[in-house]
Amino acid sequence: MAAPLVVAAGAGVGFWRMLSGMSHGSFDPHDIHAPVLNRPVPDFSLPDQAPGTGFSAQDLRELKSPVLVNYFASWCIPCVAEMPVLNGLKDRLPIWGIAYKDKPEHALGFVQRAGNPYTRIAADHDGLAAIDWGVSGVPETFLIGPGGVIRWHTASPITETMITGTILPLAGSLKP
Repeated sequence: MAAPLVVAAGAGVGFWRMLSGMSHGSFDPHDIHAPVLNRPVPDFSLPDQAPGTGFSAQDLRELKSPVLVNYFASWCIPCVAEMPVLNGLKDRLPIWGIAYKDKPEHALGFVQRAGNPYTRIAADHDGLAAIDWGVSGVPETFLIGPGGVIRWHTASPITETMITGTILPLAGSLKP
């Protein structure tokens, strides 16, 4: 009889702390702590989304300089919003895209309409690779350092502030 009350009280305290943190600006629902940070990319091999562009964990492990890996989907409204920012970044840092649970024709049409910031595009049709990456939704972006180590991660759309304040400085420190 007491167990349900304890569970309800614990949930209530957790909810209160979350709301309290939000009102004080110390809780960011997009700030998830990915368990993959500072670890090698998970094993995966994804087919081409466009001819000749698929990639695998081995491709990322062979990198000598940083690359951004961006999970996206044509049906994702925040993905549409971040495309101009990614297109502005593509000449400063390579971006590899992974189309998440999307039909090939829809994903390719999306990048053709929005402008293609991606050097390579792979397809995660069933979303299984995303599970190993720790992806909770789209867009989600990872900065991969030399040797295929995940150095930074966000579960929100990329902004110019992220680029200038975090991504480019970190990427610059990772170059050989």
